[in-house]
Amino acid sequence: MSLDTILARIDDDLPEALERLMTLLRIPSISTDPAYKKDCLSAAEWVVADLASIGVDAEVRPTTGHPMVVGHVGEGAPHLLFYGHYDVQPVDPLNLWKRDPFDPAIEDTPNGKVIRGRGANDDKGQFMTFVEACRAWKAVTGTWPCKVTFFFEGEEECGSPSLVPFLKENADELSKPDIALISDTSLFDRETPGITTMLRGLLGEELIITGPDRDLHSGAYGGAAMNPARVLAKTIASLHDDTGRVTVPGFYDGVPEIKPNIMAQWEALGFDAEGFLGDVGLSVPAGEKGRSVLEMIWSRPTCEVNGMQSGYNGDGFKTVLPSIARTKISFRLVGTQDPAKIRKDFRAMVQAQMPADCEVEFIDHGCSPASVMRTDDPSFEKAREALSQEFPKAAAFIGSGGSIPIAGHFQDILDIDTMLIGFGLEDDGLHSPNEKYDVRSFHKGIRSWARILDRLTS
Repeated sequence: MSLDTILARIDDDLPEALERLMTLLRIPSISTDPAYKKDCLSAAEWVVADLASIGVDAEVRPTTGHPMVVGHVGEGAPHLLFYGHYDVQPVDPLNLWKRDPFDPAIEDTPNGKVIRGRGANDDKGQFMTFVEACRAWKAVTGTWPCKVTFFFEGEEECGSPSLVPFLKENADELSKPDIALISDTSLFDRETPGITTMLRGLLGEELIITGPDRDLHSGAYGGAAMNPARVLAKTIASLHDDTGRVTVPGFYDGVPEIKPNIMAQWEALGFDAEGFLGDVGLSVPAGEKGRSVLEMIWSRPTCEVNGMQSGYNGDGFKTVLPSIARTKISFRLVGTQDPAKIRKDFRAMVQAQMPADCEVEFIDHGCSPASVMRTDDPSFEKAREALSQEFPKAAAFIGSGGSIPIAGHFQDILDIDTMLIGFGLEDDGLHSPNEKYDVRSFHKGIRSWARILDRLTS
């Protein structure tokens, strides 16, 4: 059977595929709220039953939290592992929703039809694109294109506490695939798909600087007593030089330059840096001089202040010299930057700036290294070519400013790279009221996966 026949089957089956997705969206699988524990189990069981309907040997696997779903089917190379998550974010504030979050519907909008409901994009609508592509393939050919392992979790939206233990305990079963696939990201724009091949890591630090043993009257003690707020301000100001570079010693160790072929793809995307900043009321890039905005958000490391607190912040005025000043600072990491070394060097830098009458306490808010995929694997270029056949503009290998820990876990624990291929849009409202997923994205996502399966197995 030809690929065209499979694509035609996908087109004809779209109404039924949408109804299957609607059924899954009606299950309120909110993982962070214990009140929805049974619903999370129901979602896992629904996924198992749906996979079984297309011949996948799948089962619910218990964990100390919400269960995993694991299924195996097919044979032959390559062996693909597809990951998704069936849990969703809470719906608060409920009063901002235009309809019941778990009563999904197809709605008409100026940009076309959308699927409205919690989980429509993140991640039920996304992972069902792959399942539906497999369904069409099996219906048309009677077989599978290759060996496929399905792996779904139910705790992604609450930090995945069971994920790493499960991966380690089941490594023998899960570590054989050639590559992992995830559909939980976005298109570059409505007409341009992308394969995310680099994810920034994350390091979180909180500082608490203490000076006097109580808040002081600034008239009585000002000038004589050390002010922790002043110390904090000086410390924060020292983290960047005048060119926007981070000044933590050794910070740029392991930061790579982008390969010319990837840079050419990025330049061809026509990214509107002025519009990107203008949409949030800004106009001047504030990062490293000599770097494009796209480089700064995809491939360069950062140090950002996420919050500061000291002294009196209520209405009116209070002439206090505060006892304590605190801040939270996050570092986004790239390449092979070592989070542990950066934490050590950052703390030493801050400690060296403390005056005699001030002490600093550090609170660890976790860390994870960056994930960089080995795009010299021929399967990446095959997938890019397949995606380019479905959309008006050619697909590109792109970066992501955010962090997706599962990709790093697949590398570290299972020793496999991940292709992150998603079909969301910037206005889908992930984690927000009135979340949606364009019907076009869902449809073209299914067709895209069919093309990718065909290309990877040809």
